[in-house]
Amino acid sequence: MKKRLRDKSARGPDSKESSSRVFSSAASRSNRTTPIITLLTDFGTADYFVGAMKGAILSVNPEASIVELTHDIPPQDIETAAFTLLAAHSSFPSGTIHVAVVDPGVGSARRAILIQTRKQFFVGPDNGIFSYVCDLPSKNESPKVFHLTNTKYFRHPVSPTFNGRDVFAPVAAALSRGVKPTKLGKKTAEFVRLSPLQPEAAQDGRIIARIIHIDRFGNCVTNISQTDLTNDTIASGVHLRLKGGLVKSFRTYFSDETGSRDKVFGIWGSAGFLEIAAANNSAAKLLHAKRGDSVIVSEV
Repeated sequence: MKKRLRDKSARGPDSKESSSRVFSSAASRSNRTTPIITLLTDFGTADYFVGAMKGAILSVNPEASIVELTHDIPPQDIETAAFTLLAAHSSFPSGTIHVAVVDPGVGSARRAILIQTRKQFFVGPDNGIFSYVCDLPSKNESPKVFHLTNTKYFRHPVSPTFNGRDVFAPVAAALSRGVKPTKLGKKTAEFVRLSPLQPEAAQDGRIIARIIHIDRFGNCVTNISQTDLTNDTIASGVHLRLKGGLVKSFRTYFSDETGSRDKVFGIWGSAGFLEIAAANNSAAKLLHAKRGDSVIVSEV
């Protein structure tokens, strides 16, 4: 019996079309933008924790783009983590996924959550770490909060002491692959918040604010924004009172020559908040200031 030979010319066009489809599919994948995943923790870099989180992400999405914000948050310092996210998130494009793990309540009844706000995603423990970002004014948008309950997207077994690797990292990776938040958990209306970011406006015209962060240079970052205190108001004459001291001088930049001999002055910081600073010195040390201290703004 003679073997039937295929007509190569008959399959030529099909083969070309098939190759074209494969090429088109590959090109489509290469042109598709993979969302950035940022990591913020208090883990430091001496142990295996950060590397394990990266491995958990890459196991789900080998093409993930990972950016490390910092791993030097002081241990269990939720407020510093909240401020760092607040200051850094706006530098990233829409769709960025921020994983924040400062989690003194790991293994307890505290929830794992995902928040969608400001066209970005925030994944981590429900302990207030995302409250400053959610406090920022946003046009016609309220944060969408999801309690992460779908264990299908967790790494197993889930360690009671390392949710960063086993819950938050794989959930972020799933998001980066296009999984919808509604597939990851149940929508909820409530989440833990820190003290409000907005300062209080007193009836007598004073602004009652507070220090929300002290950076490594000793600059005291307040929760006063230019919505609360305009440059025109500053020019008309105001001073800041804290720790029994008085700040009467304001500068545009640190080396600004204002003619004032005041060691401590107010300045608008890069995060958008009024800072109390000292040129080549620590304002926090000079004023014996700490986070949470009141800052009262009043007219001269």
